Amino acid sequence: MSTPSHTGFDAGDGGMRMCIRRHDWSQTPLGPPGQWPPSLRTAVEMMLHSAFPMFLAWGPDLTFLYNDAYAPLLGQKHGRALGERFCELWAEVWTDMVPLIDRALSGKQVYFEDMPMTVNRRGYPERATFTFSHAPLIGDDGQVAGLFCTVMETTRRVASERRAAFELTVSDALRPLASSEEVIATACALLGGELHAGRVVYAEMVEASGRFSVPHWWARDGRARARLNLKPDFRLDEFGPAVGAALRAGDVVRIHDSAHDVRTLGYRSAYVADGIGAMLVVPLVKLGRLTACLGIDCPLARHWSEDDVQLARDVAERTWAAAETARAQAELRAERDRSRHIFDTIAEGFAVFDANWNIVEMNAEGLRLCRATAQEIVGRNHWEVFPHTVDMDAGRMYREVMRTRVASAAVYSHTFPDGERVWTEVRAYPMQDGSIASFFRDITDRKLAEERLMEADRRKDEFLAMLAHELRNPLAPISAAAELLRIGTLDEARVRQSSNIIGRQVRHMTRLVDDLLDVSRVTRGLITLERAPVAMRAVVQEAVEQVRPAIDARRQALSLHLPPSWAQVEGDKARLVQVVANVLGNATKYTSDAGAIDLRAEVRAGGGKHALVIGVRDQGIGMDRELTKRVFDLFTQAERSSDRSQGGLGLGLALVRNLVELHGGTVGCSSPGPGKGSTFVITLPLAQGAAPAQPPESAAAAGAAGAAGLAEPAAAAVRAAALKILVVDDNVDAAETLGLLLAACGHEVVVEHEPVRALERARSVAPDVCLLDIGLPGMDGRELARRLRAQPETAAAVLVAVTGYGQQQDRDQAFAAGFQHHLVKPVDIDALERLLEGVGAAAGLAAGAA
Repeated sequence: MSTPSHTGFDAGDGGMRMCIRRHDWSQTPLGPPGQWPPSLRTAVEMMLHSAFPMFLAWGPDLTFLYNDAYAPLLGQKHGRALGERFCELWAEVWTDMVPLIDRALSGKQVYFEDMPMTVNRRGYPERATFTFSHAPLIGDDGQVAGLFCTVMETTRRVASERRAAFELTVSDALRPLASSEEVIATACALLGGELHAGRVVYAEMVEASGRFSVPHWWARDGRARARLNLKPDFRLDEFGPAVGAALRAGDVVRIHDSAHDVRTLGYRSAYVADGIGAMLVVPLVKLGRLTACLGIDCPLARHWSEDDVQLARDVAERTWAAAETARAQAELRAERDRSRHIFDTIAEGFAVFDANWNIVEMNAEGLRLCRATAQEIVGRNHWEVFPHTVDMDAGRMYREVMRTRVASAAVYSHTFPDGERVWTEVRAYPMQDGSIASFFRDITDRKLAEERLMEADRRKDEFLAMLAHELRNPLAPISAAAELLRIGTLDEARVRQSSNIIGRQVRHMTRLVDDLLDVSRVTRGLITLERAPVAMRAVVQEAVEQVRPAIDARRQALSLHLPPSWAQVEGDKARLVQVVANVLGNATKYTSDAGAIDLRAEVRAGGGKHALVIGVRDQGIGMDRELTKRVFDLFTQAERSSDRSQGGLGLGLALVRNLVELHGGTVGCSSPGPGKGSTFVITLPLAQGAAPAQPPESAAAAGAAGAAGLAEPAAAAVRAAALKILVVDDNVDAAETLGLLLAACGHEVVVEHEPVRALERARSVAPDVCLLDIGLPGMDGRELARRLRAQPETAAAVLVAVTGYGQQQDRDQAFAAGFQHHLVKPVDIDALERLLEGVGAAAGLAAGAA
């Protein structure tokens, strides 16, 4: 067979493909690409195909290779990174990365989310955050030869979230302050701490002198003004005319290193005198005039990032606004006759009541909040205009301020005639002439957010209580049955009964855990659908088969109308079965014994398109209209009673909505009211090209065909033969109990707890089936499977993974390692028995053929 001249990354376009081909690899530990081991070439090809930022480091020197998506993360290192040693390329973070790299090189997965690092990729140190995963790379000899990393930079998002949280802290801190001095002092201190600055100075322009005054400053070590060489006022040009010109133009000034910045030439003595190694200054230009400056400096050189600039801008604006508001309020209390012009420009409602409660004045914002005109309010009595406030907290607060002459505040809600409910925060201040000044603002958004948080917290508490209840219920019979078995005086029937009890309750607990994992994966967008054309008749039939035992146990009558045989949906069959089974199971759960349930699936046309509509109607407990609106939310459940102690966690319908939406469909719920049953309707778009090959069956024919299909007996299976089974698990109890169970079923069982010992034992026993735990010490189950597959004595054995990891990627990794089957702990014994019967039947057929 001839070898192609170009394979993998040797061919094709793309930036990094070309770079890898052109790179002189002979100067690196890897040598020419033609001599690279197949495992390395495969890993490189996978990396280059990925749209996610990825790199790999190979060999003892961890030689660095990466794809196009990773290049922007390198910054100026991009030009020299290829073929570089990891420790030299990222020398600034190497010390922090060594434990993580060692863990990956030991064969373990490493994952970190939003890990902070200080990197130097643009010529200066910068703080950045990354979410990444390190995975070991296995060489041709089966040993770890390097590591594989998928990485996403989250610096912008993390900085944005931190900035938003800090801005909220500043807003909350400034809101109650009454004086501009307190506002400036608080804002400077908060900003200095957040940016790790040496000093923060807020300076205001004095029109008469043309100089900037410094009403307040903040220093990290708390030094006084004299020791800081900080003057009470200064001119901008004292720090260089270029700096002054930029600030007057409204431009932010960033000086990363005052000793080398061209704008400081000839003025460095001023920077040295004030101990300024780096400086960031934000101008506040109002009405075309430079009004104030907020300056942040550090004693040493420092790079100011865009996030630093944005944070300083926001704080500067908030400080200016809060200081101006505080001054305006103080001026109002001192000279009321100047208030009208001032308070018409602020963003809060403002009103004045005289000693007889007549409304003397109200600003434009106040009139807007009250939804009234000046003619409707000014000059009238407050209690006549706003009678609804008499017995509210706001009304009582107003009367108390008028009586005691002490400022106070209150919050109240009011529903306008159009039905809109508004929350208002009111602050009242006594005036010297006996009147009251009132400031008020709309805080509806904040209150609604608080209510949503409280509701979410309440539902979380209910869910946790429900979860504890659901987990304790099965633990009680399990504990009792285990105690009966321990006593050891039971007859065979009682032992079988105890075993059945334990099995049922373990299956119930497994379903609870599966629901929790499923809803977590779906709501975080981690579910990947295995899309293919799916016959919906088979989906409905399988869903009914799953729920049939519960329906029969409660003697409920199920009316079934199957969809046409040609109706197909583009989607994941297992997930579609889960959707229908969850909705049908929900109907069974909330319908009384001997009640009726109707499941109808049919094709409907609308808007030129066809859709499959699945309706499930029950005669259950029903629900009120408010619950139908949120029944698909997480942790939502109808009222529980003692006979529904196994009611689940309120997750099933949330899963249904998310899975249906992933398939491009919709789901809805309706109910005439409590006690009148409920109807759930699932609508899914039909797959393109899905059309009847013959005239659609009638509903009655479809139902009959469905019933016949459900009742159709399975083909008789070939009788299974006894098997030789190797069980490998480092959990001694788990391995021994599974071995005893298999032996009781007539199989010859060998149990081992060490993977190396298991390999030796397998050569002598030559088992038909190997049940292997994945998380074994020293050598994981996947590596053990590969070695068993390589031994002649076990090459033909059926390998079954038995593990606590059940996600799709875990299954894929198991199958890639040579497993034919994947079972999740606790093992479903019925599923295991069916699997072994299949192996035994196959062995019997083979023997018969021989």
